[in-house]
Amino acid sequence: MTGLPAGWRTRRPTLQDAPELLRLVHASDIAAVGEPDFTAEEVREALTAPRTDPARDCLVALDAAGEIVGWAYPGNATGGDREFIEVYAWPQRGEPALRWLLALLLDRVVERGREFGHEDYTVRAGAIPTEKEWIAALTEAGFAFIKQHARMTMSLAGVPVTAPEPPPGVTVRPLRHDDEAELRRFHATIEEAFRDSDHRAADYETWWRRCAAESSIAWDEWFVGEVDGEWAGVLQSSDSGAEDDAGWVRSLAVLRPYRRRGVGEALLRRAFAVYAAKGRATAGLGVDLANPTRAARLYRAVGMRPLYEANIYQRTVQTSGDDVRVGRPRSSAT
Repeated sequence: MTGLPAGWRTRRPTLQDAPELLRLVHASDIAAVGEPDFTAEEVREALTAPRTDPARDCLVALDAAGEIVGWAYPGNATGGDREFIEVYAWPQRGEPALRWLLALLLDRVVERGREFGHEDYTVRAGAIPTEKEWIAALTEAGFAFIKQHARMTMSLAGVPVTAPEPPPGVTVRPLRHDDEAELRRFHATIEEAFRDSDHRAADYETWWRRCAAESSIAWDEWFVGEVDGEWAGVLQSSDSGAEDDAGWVRSLAVLRPYRRRGVGEALLRRAFAVYAAKGRATAGLGVDLANPTRAARLYRAVGMRPLYEANIYQRTVQTSGDDVRVGRPRSSAT
């Protein structure tokens, strides 16, 4: 019993499916938030991420006509004890695959947790509040709401291509990316600054592999902030939004002793100026609304606004014992 409509099937995706997967995700985005919010680069990243093997970990659902109407994949680049899963279904016509893809993915996640050496394995998923069917599927599968994330954005129209002067004592400079010691310190700053948050820690080698896997890196969009000559914070950009004419802030991290000194704002405004100089139309980033540093207040202060908010759901699975197949929907159990 497959749990899918007659004539439907699942298979493993490949990079050749990327254009069709992007159309699927765009259809899902438009239905949920009114506009596309995914790029071809992000499709490629999802299929080539560290510790993700499309031939074992990812699935697509095809309807009776052979068209891709669903896509499911996990993400755990560090091999830690927490996985983030994504399941996309074409609005309405792909929804019959939603629960089945979630079920198969959860069963694979249990195996992944065991392979990574964890007995208790945390699984998270995000859902836009308007995605009622997806939220219902997660709830039925034992997930519970824990917090919200926001996708922040702002127009770069009228943003000066030269950043304003930072506060006295604060300076911003490009990262010296050809200096491995600086790269390691850059990474260590992100880890230290996010230690008091829900950030998934990664060692330097894992972080660097993830960076190097991107199709391009705009090093002139990576910055170090200093206070009175002392290293205080960093901003890491990603080229993932470039094809959508957007600048994307992947990480903004300010060390605790230097917070509330204007370092974060200075880093952001320097990045916005560089994005604007390149003709980018918008700037964006993601923020955990439960972050104890209340970063969302800074982003609003510099002119960013939520494009949308997403609920984060979570459940824990055991990777040994009787609970080794956790995902099979009740309606499809044999």
